[in-house]
Amino acid sequence: MIIIMEPDATEEQIQRVADKMENHGFRLVFNRGDVMTVIAAIGDKRLIEPQSIASYEGVREVKLIQEPFKLASRESQKTDSVIDLGRGVKIGNGERPVVMAGPCSVEDNQEGFLRVAHAVKESGAEILRGGAFKPRTSPYEFQGLEEEGLKYLAQAREETGLLIVTEVMDSVDVEMVADYADIVQIGARNMQNFKLLKAVGKIDKPVLLKRGPSATIREFLLAAEHIMYAGNRNVILCERGIKGFDSTYARNTLDIAAVPIIRKYSHLPVIIDPSHATGRRYLVAPMAKAGLIAGAHGLMIEVHHDPDKAYSDGAQSLTIEQYQKVMKEINELIDKFIIPTSK
Repeated sequence: MIIIMEPDATEEQIQRVADKMENHGFRLVFNRGDVMTVIAAIGDKRLIEPQSIASYEGVREVKLIQEPFKLASRESQKTDSVIDLGRGVKIGNGERPVVMAGPCSVEDNQEGFLRVAHAVKESGAEILRGGAFKPRTSPYEFQGLEEEGLKYLAQAREETGLLIVTEVMDSVDVEMVADYADIVQIGARNMQNFKLLKAVGKIDKPVLLKRGPSATIREFLLAAEHIMYAGNRNVILCERGIKGFDSTYARNTLDIAAVPIIRKYSHLPVIIDPSHATGRRYLVAPMAKAGLIAGAHGLMIEVHHDPDKAYSDGAQSLTIEQYQKVMKEINELIDKFIIPTSK
């Protein structure tokens, strides 16, 4: 239930409504805007007659939310969420899209990793990506350097000034990963790991949530709702491809339509990962451009100093030279078509 107060509603009137709802077991989230206060009331709407609240002094309107994701919905917040990622980088503000780039895995070649970090910074990335913990289909594949990999990321941040985003796989590791990372990632395989979602909901760091390969958009937004309900409102959504029936030519099917759909129904920022979505490096550039034109707030691109020798996902990773070329094309696209239309 969404309760919209009048612009001139007093604090006493707002509190009276809040007391009424809390007495009926509702959990309240306040969005105090410049013009009016909006209260998202989370609970069993059968416990109270909405019109009884609408009759309170200072209440303009009471809306019943049809979608189950209340905190993530446009009904609870009309304006786009703008998330401060640190070091002056913000996402969701309608300005230049944010680029996250780097290797799939942080490997034990520190020199090569730092080469990539410096290269992506020079070509316009604000955030360095790299997995220290790697969820792999086979137990015989590279599982990540764990905390040693986190230290590599932290060193790269010191040298380049880039923010870092990296995945956490287990709730017991959330605090450790959050100590190193600027943005904590929940990978596609863990999108519905509810214990982990609740754990990252309790930290004071932005969370990048990737869509599961078989998840509907509603399930995706409900996963974000778990994080927000636990207390963390700084959630970034990432469309990274869903399972299709034809995997011959691409790893997954990039759901470009998910971007405008999410932006219609949710205020949370949304980015795309064309690397995981396609699994083929020649598809990264066209899908990245398509995602930006569709309205994505940013990109996540995999870059490796020697993709043919990468420990994971080399086929979808760009070389440094390829990344530089792609970023030149993307920046031209942004300057010509995206920035002018956003002003």
